[in-house]
Amino acid sequence: MMNKKGFTLIELMVVVVIIGILAAVAVPKLFGMIAKSKASEVGPAAGTYVKMQQAYFSESNFVGDWTLIGYKAPGTANATTNFTYTEATISGGTTDVAVNNAWSANNNVKLNDCTPAANNWTVNVTPNNASASAAADVAFESKVSAAGCKALTPTFETIGK
Repeated sequence: MMNKKGFTLIELMVVVVIIGILAAVAVPKLFGMIAKSKASEVGPAAGTYVKMQQAYFSESNFVGDWTLIGYKAPGTANATTNFTYTEATISGGTTDVAVNNAWSANNNVKLNDCTPAANNWTVNVTPNNASASAAADVAFESKVSAAGCKALTPTFETIGK
């Protein structure tokens, strides 16, 4: 009686096919998760800007630039490896003018379907100056310009609301 040990060619081929199917499903998911993790810095950066702008406005009744409100974008020189942050020009401060793209971010690298472009993520600021007897407030509008970028940061447009 012969004692056979080992695997047949069919068994080995089945294992290779299973590993191939798993790899075909897992690799795209992995790259999607990497892009989402890179884009995850945008939301907190914008949230910090909104909170600092709200605090500054409640104290001074002005919308201020980044220096006035004490905001510093992530990274060095307003840039990280993946993103560049820019601000709108606000001379001194404003009380009655909406500031478009007061805070904006654009990706320096392609993240899945989100191609590098200026102002992929923006925050607009609008002072709501009520009468002298009512408290003034500031409103924020957060926008994502491209659908591929929106998929990476699905809750970004709720910042400041």
